[in-house]
Amino acid sequence: MFGLGTQELVIILAIVFLIFGAKRLPEIGSGLGKAIKNFKGGVKTIDEGNSEKSAEKPPDETKNSGPIKPA
Repeated sequence: MFGLGTQELVIILAIVFLIFGAKRLPEIGSGLGKAIKNFKGGVKTIDEGNSEKSAEKPPDETKNSGPIKPA
C-alpha cells in the first residue's frame, strides 16, 4: 500500500488525531465516506451513459468494392 509500513501508518494516524482531535475525526470520516460514495455513483452514471450511447450508434457500414484482382 504505497510503500507505507505499519509504523508509518501509526505515525500518520497519530498526527491526524493531534491535528483534528477526537471530536472531529468521526465527522471527517463521514464526509470522506460520502465523498467516495458520490464519486463512485458519478463514475457509474458516466459508464452507463457511455454504454447507452454505444448501443444507439448503428454499426459502421463498409462498402464492398467487389473482388480484388491480382496484379
